[in-house]
Amino acid sequence: MEIIYGTWHWSISGFLIGVTMLVLTYFGKTFGMSSNLRTMCSMAGAGKFSDFFKLDWREQKWSLAVVLGAFVGGFIAYQFLSNGSGVQIHPDTIASLQTLGIDAPDGKLLPDALFSIETMQTPKGFTILLLGGLLIGFGTRYAGGCTSGHAIAGLSNLQLPSLVAVIGFFIGGLLMAHFLLPIILK
Repeated sequence: MEIIYGTWHWSISGFLIGVTMLVLTYFGKTFGMSSNLRTMCSMAGAGKFSDFFKLDWREQKWSLAVVLGAFVGGFIAYQFLSNGSGVQIHPDTIASLQTLGIDAPDGKLLPDALFSIETMQTPKGFTILLLGGLLIGFGTRYAGGCTSGHAIAGLSNLQLPSLVAVIGFFIGGLLMAHFLLPIILK
Protein backbone atom coordinates (compact mmCIF):
# COMPACT_ATOMS: atom_id res chain seq x y z
CA MET A 1 0.00 0.00 0.00
CA GLU A 2 1.43 3.34 -1.04
CA ILE A 3 0.79 6.41 1.09
CA ILE A 4 0.70 9.65 -0.88
CA TYR A 5 1.23 12.82 1.09
CA GLY A 6 0.33 16.26 -0.13
CA THR A 7 0.54 19.74 1.24
CA TRP A 8 -1.03 20.11 4.65
CA HIS A 9 -4.10 22.27 4.88
CA TRP A 10 -3.51 25.62 6.61
CA SER A 11 -6.13 24.79 9.27
CA ILE A 12 -3.99 21.96 10.64
CA SER A 13 -1.02 24.20 11.38
CA GLY A 14 -3.35 26.95 12.60
CA PHE A 15 -4.98 24.55 15.03
CA LEU A 16 -1.60 23.29 16.27
CA ILE A 17 -0.33 26.84 16.76
CA GLY A 18 -3.51 27.66 18.72
CA VAL A 19 -3.08 24.62 20.97
CA THR A 20 0.58 25.51 21.52
CA MET A 21 -0.38 29.05 22.52
CA LEU A 22 -2.98 27.75 24.98
CA VAL A 23 -0.40 25.46 26.59
CA LEU A 24 2.19 28.25 26.79
CA THR A 25 -0.36 30.66 28.26
CA TYR A 26 -1.37 28.05 30.83
CA PHE A 27 2.26 27.72 31.97
CA GLY A 28 2.82 31.52 31.88
CA LYS A 29 5.33 31.40 29.04
CA THR A 30 5.70 33.59 25.97
CA PHE A 31 6.71 32.62 22.45
CA GLY A 32 8.97 34.17 19.86
CA MET A 33 12.01 33.17 17.85
CA SER A 34 14.03 36.32 18.52
CA SER A 35 13.96 35.68 22.25
CA ASN A 36 15.71 32.39 21.53
CA LEU A 37 18.56 34.24 19.84
CA ARG A 38 18.90 36.41 22.95
CA THR A 39 18.95 33.28 25.12
CA MET A 40 21.64 31.65 22.95
CA CYS A 41 23.77 34.82 23.00
CA SER A 42 23.40 34.98 26.78
CA MET A 43 24.47 31.33 27.04
CA ALA A 44 27.56 32.14 24.96
CA GLY A 45 28.58 34.95 27.32
CA ALA A 46 27.35 38.02 25.48
CA GLY A 47 26.25 39.49 28.82
CA LYS A 48 29.90 40.42 29.40
CA PHE A 49 29.66 42.88 26.50
CA SER A 50 26.07 44.14 26.61
CA ASP A 51 23.51 44.57 29.39
CA PHE A 52 20.77 43.44 26.98
CA PHE A 53 22.14 39.90 27.21
CA LYS A 54 22.43 39.87 31.00
CA LEU A 55 19.66 37.47 31.90
CA ASP A 56 19.33 34.12 33.58
CA TRP A 57 19.30 31.96 30.46
CA ARG A 58 18.52 28.88 32.56
CA GLU A 59 15.00 30.22 33.07
CA GLN A 60 14.61 30.62 29.29
CA LYS A 61 16.23 27.41 28.09
CA TRP A 62 12.82 25.77 27.72
CA SER A 63 12.21 28.05 24.73
CA LEU A 64 15.16 26.56 22.88
CA ALA A 65 12.87 23.57 22.31
CA VAL A 66 11.05 25.86 19.84
CA VAL A 67 14.23 26.22 17.77
CA LEU A 68 14.96 22.51 17.94
CA GLY A 69 11.33 21.75 17.07
CA ALA A 70 11.50 24.06 14.04
CA PHE A 71 14.52 22.19 12.68
CA VAL A 72 13.28 18.70 13.53
CA GLY A 73 9.72 19.45 12.38
CA GLY A 74 10.97 20.90 9.10
CA PHE A 75 13.16 17.87 8.50
CA ILE A 76 10.35 15.43 9.27
CA ALA A 77 7.86 17.33 7.13
CA TYR A 78 10.26 17.50 4.18
CA GLN A 79 11.61 13.96 4.40
CA PHE A 80 8.52 12.01 5.39
CA LEU A 81 5.36 14.08 4.96
CA SER A 82 5.75 15.68 1.53
CA ASN A 83 5.16 14.22 -1.89
CA GLY A 84 8.20 15.85 -3.47
CA SER A 85 6.20 18.14 -5.74
CA GLY A 86 7.57 21.24 -4.03
CA VAL A 87 5.86 24.57 -3.60
CA GLN A 88 3.16 25.38 -6.13
CA ILE A 89 3.22 29.05 -7.11
CA HIS A 90 0.38 30.76 -8.94
CA PRO A 91 1.21 31.59 -12.59
CA ASP A 92 0.49 35.31 -11.98
CA THR A 93 3.15 35.33 -9.25
CA ILE A 94 5.63 33.64 -11.57
CA ALA A 95 4.90 36.29 -14.22
CA SER A 96 5.43 39.07 -11.66
CA LEU A 97 8.73 37.51 -10.58
CA GLN A 98 9.88 37.29 -14.20
CA THR A 99 9.30 41.03 -14.67
CA LEU A 100 11.82 41.49 -11.84
CA GLY A 101 14.32 39.16 -13.50
CA ILE A 102 13.62 36.26 -11.17
CA ASP A 103 13.03 32.86 -12.76
CA ALA A 104 10.36 30.54 -11.40
CA PRO A 105 11.65 28.82 -8.25
CA ASP A 106 10.62 25.41 -9.68
CA GLY A 107 9.09 24.13 -6.48
CA LYS A 108 11.67 25.63 -4.13
CA LEU A 109 10.75 28.09 -1.39
CA LEU A 110 13.49 30.55 -2.31
CA PRO A 111 14.42 31.60 -5.85
CA ASP A 112 18.07 31.13 -6.82
CA ALA A 113 18.21 34.67 -8.24
CA LEU A 114 18.03 35.97 -4.67
CA PHE A 115 19.25 33.20 -2.38
CA SER A 116 21.86 31.06 -4.14
CA ILE A 117 25.50 30.76 -3.14
CA GLU A 118 26.46 32.38 -6.45
CA THR A 119 24.24 35.40 -5.70
CA MET A 120 25.74 35.76 -2.22
CA GLN A 121 29.23 35.89 -3.75
CA THR A 122 28.41 38.99 -5.81
CA PRO A 123 28.85 42.39 -4.17
CA LYS A 124 25.21 43.33 -4.83
CA GLY A 125 23.81 40.02 -3.51
CA PHE A 126 26.01 40.09 -0.43
CA THR A 127 25.09 43.71 0.31
CA ILE A 128 21.37 43.01 -0.06
CA LEU A 129 21.51 40.05 2.33
CA LEU A 130 23.74 41.88 4.83
CA LEU A 131 21.60 45.02 4.90
CA GLY A 132 18.42 42.93 5.03
CA GLY A 133 19.73 41.00 8.00
CA LEU A 134 20.76 44.19 9.81
CA LEU A 135 17.37 45.78 9.16
CA ILE A 136 15.56 42.69 10.41
CA GLY A 137 17.71 42.65 13.55
CA PHE A 138 17.16 46.35 14.16
CA GLY A 139 13.42 46.08 13.49
CA THR A 140 13.05 43.10 15.78
CA ARG A 141 14.80 44.91 18.62
CA TYR A 142 12.96 48.18 17.95
CA ALA A 143 9.55 46.46 17.83
CA GLY A 144 10.29 44.47 20.98
CA GLY A 145 10.00 41.14 19.22
CA CYS A 146 9.83 39.31 15.94
CA THR A 147 6.93 38.58 13.63
CA SER A 148 6.19 35.22 15.23
CA GLY A 149 6.30 36.67 18.73
CA HIS A 150 3.97 39.55 17.94
CA ALA A 151 1.68 37.88 15.40
CA ILE A 152 1.23 34.61 17.27
CA ALA A 153 1.86 35.25 20.95
CA GLY A 154 1.11 38.95 21.21
CA LEU A 155 -2.12 38.90 19.24
CA SER A 156 -3.37 35.77 21.01
CA ASN A 157 -2.86 37.62 24.30
CA LEU A 158 -4.70 40.68 22.91
CA GLN A 159 -1.69 43.00 23.27
CA LEU A 160 -2.19 46.34 21.52
CA PRO A 161 1.57 46.87 20.87
CA SER A 162 1.62 43.55 19.02
CA LEU A 163 -1.32 44.63 16.86
CA VAL A 164 0.53 47.84 15.98
CA ALA A 165 3.73 45.87 15.25
CA VAL A 166 1.92 43.34 13.03
CA ILE A 167 0.24 46.13 11.05
CA GLY A 168 3.69 47.71 10.64
CA PHE A 169 5.16 44.39 9.48
CA PHE A 170 2.49 44.02 6.81
CA ILE A 171 2.77 47.61 5.60
CA GLY A 172 6.56 47.33 5.48
CA GLY A 173 6.38 44.03 3.60
CA LEU A 174 3.94 45.40 1.05
CA LEU A 175 6.01 48.54 0.50
CA MET A 176 9.16 46.46 0.11
CA ALA A 177 7.62 43.95 -2.29
CA HIS A 178 5.84 46.45 -4.52
CA PHE A 179 8.11 49.48 -4.53
CA LEU A 180 11.62 48.84 -3.17
CA LEU A 181 12.35 45.33 -4.45
CA PRO A 182 11.87 46.29 -8.13
CA ILE A 183 14.32 49.18 -7.64
CA ILE A 184 16.87 47.00 -5.82
CA LEU A 185 16.79 44.21 -8.39
CA LYS A 186 17.26 46.45 -11.44
